Amino acid sequence: MGSSDSKLNFRKAVIQLTTRTQPVEATDDAFWDQFWADTTISVQDVFALVPAAEIRAVREESPSNLATLCYKAVEKLVQGADSGCASDKERQIVLNCTRLLTRILPYIFEDPDWRGFFWSTVPGAGRGDDDGARPLAESLLLAVADLLFCPDFTVQSHKKGSPDTAEDIQSIDSCEYIWEAGVGFAQSPPLNYIHDLNRTELLKLLLTCFSEAMYLPPASDSNILNPWVTFFCSTENRHALPLFTSLLNVVCAYDPVGYGIPYNHLLFSDYREQLVEQAVQILIVTLEHEGGAAATNSLDPSASPSGLDEPEPAGPDNLFVNYLSRIHREEDFSFILKGLARLLNNPLMQTYLPNSTKKIQFHQELLVLFWKLCDFNKKFLFFVLKSSDVLDILVPILYYLNDARADQSRVGLMHIGVFILLLLSGERNFGVRLNKPYTVRVPMDIPVFTGTHADLLIVVFHKIITSGHQRLQPLFDCLLTIVVNVSPYLKSLSMVAANKLLHLLEAFSTTWFLFSASQNHHLVFFLLEVFNNIIQYQFDGNCNLVYAIIRKRNVFHQLANLPSDPVSIQKALQRKKKSPDAISRTNSQETVSMEGSRPAVPAEPGTLKASLAATPGIDKLTEKSQVSEDGTMVSVQQVDSPQTQSEQSGVGGASDTESNSGRDNEVVATELGASLLLRPRPPRGLTDESEILKFLQHGTLVGLLPVPHPILIRKYQANAGTAMWFRTYMWGVVYLRNVDPPIWYDTDVRLFEIQRV
Repeated sequence: MGSSDSKLNFRKAVIQLTTRTQPVEATDDAFWDQFWADTTISVQDVFALVPAAEIRAVREESPSNLATLCYKAVEKLVQGADSGCASDKERQIVLNCTRLLTRILPYIFEDPDWRGFFWSTVPGAGRGDDDGARPLAESLLLAVADLLFCPDFTVQSHKKGSPDTAEDIQSIDSCEYIWEAGVGFAQSPPLNYIHDLNRTELLKLLLTCFSEAMYLPPASDSNILNPWVTFFCSTENRHALPLFTSLLNVVCAYDPVGYGIPYNHLLFSDYREQLVEQAVQILIVTLEHEGGAAATNSLDPSASPSGLDEPEPAGPDNLFVNYLSRIHREEDFSFILKGLARLLNNPLMQTYLPNSTKKIQFHQELLVLFWKLCDFNKKFLFFVLKSSDVLDILVPILYYLNDARADQSRVGLMHIGVFILLLLSGERNFGVRLNKPYTVRVPMDIPVFTGTHADLLIVVFHKIITSGHQRLQPLFDCLLTIVVNVSPYLKSLSMVAANKLLHLLEAFSTTWFLFSASQNHHLVFFLLEVFNNIIQYQFDGNCNLVYAIIRKRNVFHQLANLPSDPVSIQKALQRKKKSPDAISRTNSQETVSMEGSRPAVPAEPGTLKASLAATPGIDKLTEKSQVSEDGTMVSVQQVDSPQTQSEQSGVGGASDTESNSGRDNEVVATELGASLLLRPRPPRGLTDESEILKFLQHGTLVGLLPVPHPILIRKYQANAGTAMWFRTYMWGVVYLRNVDPPIWYDTDVRLFEIQRV
């Protein structure tokens, strides 16, 4: 009965608020206490009992009452933080105010006239005189930060003695109360599900505060900072370091499988998972600073026993970014990498009992976090690539890419996965690591093969290109750039992977495809560059690829004799109209998929998805670097290559651009055909495949090839376009993943559009 009475009283208070046309005085505690002091209601109840239409009605018709409600709720949080929430009643008031503000804030943000409300000071609300009063937003953020380290409410108390006397929250050192062992903290506090639940609710409110970014249209200037994040991650927040460390450690220490008891996730609720989800979302939205450029690692706090130094003015102003960029101890890097790899691999885990292990759903947030770690801390990136541990990140990314290729609601996931691989492929070590044999055998909807991780990468990329949906076509340049970047280091491709590369060349070099868009010839250039790199640098181990090239030499001959007159081009484009599919599986030698795999499926009709900002072209996404003899990278000045010249010719007359791209391909193909393909021909009479491969294995091109060309790497470079894409994608994920309660559902977000598939 008590619970239903609470709901009824709370609902009555909401109705009174919406029906009163006269302002209610802030001093009328009897009225305002109805919202938090006399009730015990869950966050789901708050969302059900405070309908969107009524919040908007109060906002429009009784704005002073909405303002007072917000102010009074913040005031209660500040009081709770000051007192240390010693009693159950105080804790309940804090939780009720937290839930109420989480419900109301999005409706404040969606109205431009209200957006400055939280950044103004409320008359009479300052501690002491009004001159020193803080804006409401600052009071709210500091109170939440204090409450996240409140003994017996969100952290274990260290006090020995009477339970009635609370520790002085203003004097405790919150670095001693970090939530989980890991970076900069050795002790793992005992699990307390009540503390986890309370932390989760406060983090949900924090995320809602930061979500003002959703209500601003995409800005051309990526330097515009989120004022909530800027303040919370500044030196004003005395808990910045322990909170950053708590969030990172909670995420990286989480093991969803627990003790490995089958079906354990069905027997009891895992409150830690909810906390981990909120923690990773807070991390990805706060790790943002000026211009989205990567932080430097000029600061090396090697003297610090915790692995993190107190911030110095030299680092970024955003302390979360500052701390992240300054992590440097190998054991910390190992803890982070192992934790992320464990979580990313969790949905791939196979058991003999169906659905017996817990599957996490927050892999997109984990990928964004991994991206930010690599982007802001170059030492972490080098640590990742130092050993074959990077493959524990690669395999799940390839799994997600392959699984999402037919689902239009997961285009963002496809992009983040490809961007991470593009970033990694700019480093030589990544290409070298790909030579490790692939033995894990995660069931994927791809042909069975025996080979290396490089083979896995090529086979998955081929599957995405030949059987993904149409909206993935802008990613083709990126996919092939990754293959080009790693190609000089690939010691031995399997026959399956070699055939996939040749099938892509065959598909991309058909005359109608080459001439149907002014950029299409780039794809052929990339593939020719892959073949050139492997033959120049790794010929000895790649007889499978050489054999596949010889078998398909007619493709190269056709490229060398591309028609360039307008009549032939028109005929080729006419043929396109008769061909229904851009790139078919024809001749791709599809074989049986791996045992236990499920085919990639489109999204269910009606699935919600968030729109994304446009991604820059590959020329803006990357910069060319040349690998010198000592292995260092030297930036290459952009010169007009045949491809950039053909781009600059514009798309004016089809025949101009198309004949240009035809001529470009003719030059490259003729060169390749002359120098590579016509020489390593097996003697007549050899017809058996194994005999031909044996002949090629013992063949040599010494003296036949020109001097090896320098290795050219296209390294990812941050720019305003990608910064905007990441912001849009990240907030879209946060919007769609927070459905219980649906914090932002049906509010007027402007950063992206919510669409149905």
